[in-house]
Amino acid sequence: MKKYTLICAAMCAAMVFTSCKSSESAYKQAYLKAKQQEEMQQQQQQQAPAAQETTVVTPMVERPVNNTQVVDNADNIAVRQEQVTVVSGAGLKNFSVVVGSFSLKANAEGLQQTLRSEGYDAQIVMNNNVTPAMYRVVATTFDSKVDAAASRNGLQNKYPGAWLLYAK
Repeated sequence: MKKYTLICAAMCAAMVFTSCKSSESAYKQAYLKAKQQEEMQQQQQQQAPAAQETTVVTPMVERPVNNTQVVDNADNIAVRQEQVTVVSGAGLKNFSVVVGSFSLKANAEGLQQTLRSEGYDAQIVMNNNVTPAMYRVVATTFDSKVDAAASRNGLQNKYPGAWLLYAK
């Protein structure tokens, strides 16, 4: 009885060790099959280049900006004029420094919180004259254009693309 058990255990062990090996020929066959398919695809592409799909790109439509005007540019400082409404903040003076424009209010609120943590009295204004409506984040606001330009220059290191807004 012990002989039969020992023989059965030995046969099971032999089967386990020999059946788990993957043969090199199986890998070679899979490689050759993949290589053959790749060659067939290359031949098909060479035979029918006109039958391939072409990517369609929508042409870019250029439209003039009609709601942005430059105001009082005698000192060569560009200022955009937009009709905006205050969404969050104390209110705007004549010239404001915009450091971010977002189509989502939540993104504007995030930047506003960042600016407030840095010590700025940041505000959010909305321009409804563009599609989609844009939420502008104003870092600072001034009565004079020269003060606003100086503030913008200081903010451009951290917020490149900051610009001046003259609110209607």
